[in-house]
Amino acid sequence: MAITVDLLARPPLEVPGLRKPPWLRVSLPSGDDYERVKAKVKALELHTVCKEAACPNVAECWGAGTATIMILGDLCTRGCRFCNVKTGNPRGEVDWLEPLRVAEAVRDLGWKYLVVTAVDRDDLPDGGALIFANTVRAIHERVPGARVEILSGDYRGDLRAVDIVVDAQPDVFAHNVETVRRLTPFVRDKRAGYDQSLAVLAHVKARASHRYTKTSLMLGLGETQDEIAEAMDDARAAGVDIFTMGQYLQPSKKHLPVVEFVSPQRFEQLGAQAKRRGFHQVVSSPLSRSSYHAEQAF
Repeated sequence: MAITVDLLARPPLEVPGLRKPPWLRVSLPSGDDYERVKAKVKALELHTVCKEAACPNVAECWGAGTATIMILGDLCTRGCRFCNVKTGNPRGEVDWLEPLRVAEAVRDLGWKYLVVTAVDRDDLPDGGALIFANTVRAIHERVPGARVEILSGDYRGDLRAVDIVVDAQPDVFAHNVETVRRLTPFVRDKRAGYDQSLAVLAHVKARASHRYTKTSLMLGLGETQDEIAEAMDDARAAGVDIFTMGQYLQPSKKHLPVVEFVSPQRFEQLGAQAKRRGFHQVVSSPLSRSSYHAEQAF
C-alpha cells in the first residue's frame, strides 16, 4: 500500500511518442474582426490572455469580436508549470488608468460580455484587487448593460482583498483550481493551493449568493477519474455554479508534459457527470478554456 501512495504522489511524467490528435488542430488567426480586435488592443496598450497564454481559441474568439483582457501587465509573480505567461517581479508598478482603457475597448468594440483576468501580483499589498474592482466599475459606468466576468487570482487567501473585488459587483467571479488536489503541488506555484482556491470560491458565494461563481480543470496531466469526480464534488460543496474542463496543452518544452490527450467522447462523458451534480453551466471539450463561450451562462 505504501508503494501505491508513493507512485500516486509523483508529478506528471512525459509519455514517449505522444502526438497531438487531429481534434486539437485549430485555424490560424485571420479575418477582419480578428484584425480589428488586434488593432484596438494594441492601440490602447492592453494585454489579452488570448495571446499571452497562447490560447488555442484566439482565432475563433477574436474572429467573433470577443476577447479576454489581461490587466496589471504581462509579468506574473508566480511560476505555475503549465502557464505561458512570463514570470518576474513587477516591483509594485501599477497603471491606474488601465481600467479606463479597458472600458474604452468594450465601448468601441461593442462588446456586451467581457472577461477580465490578470497576472498574479503578489508584489502588491492587495494583490491587485483594487485595479480589478476599478475595471469592473469603469465598464459598468461607461457601457451600461455590459456584463463583466472576472477570472481572479486567490490573493494568497486574503479574503479582504477578495471582498474588494466582489463589492464591485462582477456578474461572474471565476477562479480556477486548475488541477486535482494531488497534482496541485506539481502543477501550480507553491503560493497557490487547492484548498485555498476552494476557500476563495466559497467565500465569494457566501458574500454574494446571487453572483455566479466559476472554476476550471485542465485534464491530461495524469489525474484519475476518481480525482476528477472529487474535484467536481469539492467545487459544488464550495457553491460553484459554472464548471469547465479542457485539455492541457504544453506551451513549450520547459513546461509540464502532456500525459494524456483526452478524447472528445471522454470530455462529453465527464461533462454529463458534472451536469448531474447540479452545476448551472458545464463546458467540457478538448479546446474549452475557462472563458470559452463564457457569455452562454446567461
